[in-house]
Amino acid sequence: MKLSILDQSPISSNQTPQEALEATMKLAERAEKLGYTRFWIAEHHALPGLASSVPEVMLSYIGANTNSIRIGSGAVLLPYYKPYKVAETYNMLATLFPGRVDIGVGRAPGGSAEASAALSDNFLQSVFKMPELLKDLINYVDDKDEQVKAAPLPPVRPEIWMLGTSEKSARAAAENGLAYAFGQFMSDTEAESVVEQYRKAFKPRYEGQQPYVILTVSIICAETTEKAETLADSYLVWQVKNDQGNNFRGIPSLKEAEGVELSPEEQKKIDDMKNQMIIGNPDIVRNELNRIQEDTDTDEFMIVTITYSPEDKQNSYRLIAEQFQLQKSKK
Repeated sequence: MKLSILDQSPISSNQTPQEALEATMKLAERAEKLGYTRFWIAEHHALPGLASSVPEVMLSYIGANTNSIRIGSGAVLLPYYKPYKVAETYNMLATLFPGRVDIGVGRAPGGSAEASAALSDNFLQSVFKMPELLKDLINYVDDKDEQVKAAPLPPVRPEIWMLGTSEKSARAAAENGLAYAFGQFMSDTEAESVVEQYRKAFKPRYEGQQPYVILTVSIICAETTEKAETLADSYLVWQVKNDQGNNFRGIPSLKEAEGVELSPEEQKKIDDMKNQMIIGNPDIVRNELNRIQEDTDTDEFMIVTITYSPEDKQNSYRLIAEQFQLQKSKK
């Protein structure tokens, strides 16, 4: 089984943004040693507790400090940008790090309405133009535009992925011959039907191309399920309080999370979020991923893990890698 990582560069309450970004880079180094396939960076804007606003900057830093793991965006929020500039940026990364670069593309705002307005004068209009923007990006990356080249042209072009949480994104991926990453961790839609629809509708962009699916899931793993549930508490409290507009300075410590009072509505939301996650010891995580793979026939899992401590986060990824013997499978 192939496993990968999506990191959002969360800022814990005892960290500076610089320390959070350094923790992301160290996690990427560790992920490569553990045998993970790829390491993607999320794009968020003006969201408290998240330091990753410009994935391509982090990707250049990570690429320079790793050797083989694939690196990419999860995702470039395309309505904010000109496709040509995105193609130039990722072609340059692919020139620096040949055969390692992914362009994950999405259309979510990735932040508040105020942040969207600061980034773009016509974000909603650009969302409606997403099919056109996507086709332009593909043409630039595939070097099929007759008038302008997205220089530098890399020895191995970046791989374009469509990211989404619905059947609409699955259709866009299939129609354009793109690999597809379904964000199960942030969607109420069942993955099985979405993935099946993508595979049935897939139209190859080049000869021999096959449909390919990543399923992105939220996991917290520890030596015992009790410990994993305790580690999850700080993330869940942070998430639900931010959703209610009560912004923490960062991911709270376990002690800080214990002291937070929750309303019945907030507690219900936390319970619902737990149902969308995999929280447990290594055996539970392995069994659940195997079950989901059987149900969805996914090609790869991408894991999102947020904990207060970077050490607990690295340990979670280590325990999962050991369950699936990633290092052995890469030899």
